[in-house]
Amino acid sequence: MINASDRPADDSAAQSPWTDWRIWMFPGFLMLLIGVLGAGGESWIEALRYDRAAIEAGEWFRLLTGNLVHLPGNTVEWNGWSFHGPWHLFLNELGLLVLVLLCPERLPLLVWLRRTLFLCFGMSLGLYFFAPDMIWYVGLSGAMHGFFLLGLMPQVVKKDIVALGCVIYLLGKLGYELYAGAPLSDEMAIGGKVALESHLWGAISGLVYGLMFQSFWKPEKWAFWK
Repeated sequence: MINASDRPADDSAAQSPWTDWRIWMFPGFLMLLIGVLGAGGESWIEALRYDRAAIEAGEWFRLLTGNLVHLPGNTVEWNGWSFHGPWHLFLNELGLLVLVLLCPERLPLLVWLRRTLFLCFGMSLGLYFFAPDMIWYVGLSGAMHGFFLLGLMPQVVKKDIVALGCVIYLLGKLGYELYAGAPLSDEMAIGGKVALESHLWGAISGLVYGLMFQSFWKPEKWAFWK
């Protein structure tokens, strides 16, 4: 999904973009951060999760931190075997890994930070204003939908058929989930109800961000006016 014509001939990392540490730096930091927060257990989850009552009481930081903590460990049965682990956290760690493999981008650190804050706050505000029945929420999966949209759309603009297929799958998945609900197996794996509204508002936040900063069709810079 990388256009060879866009690669500098003398850039050794361009032959294998995934070996470029700049591509992995911020996603790797984010993987480490959610992993460390996951080690804090239920007390950290309760202190940092998106909690409507706490937000209304002035704890606005939860609009961000709710994206960074996950459900505690759950037991999964498979083929007669029982596995216990933080599957919700694991799935989002895996999602960040797949994001880099599908969309290896050398973005400035401040652009990564801006994207993360925009998507996390955008998703949480979507829940706050348009999902009043959602009392609490945890997980990065909502913002991840926005990350994937921002990573894939520039490749779609360059007529990458694989990226187009991924975007169609992403949108089809959203539509199916909103119509039929999340698969029961997903909820059993993570040990809680899948917050489908978070996926929707994460994707919408990614779309708004891409249009606002024109990141779908040109290299994204930190300065808004350039």
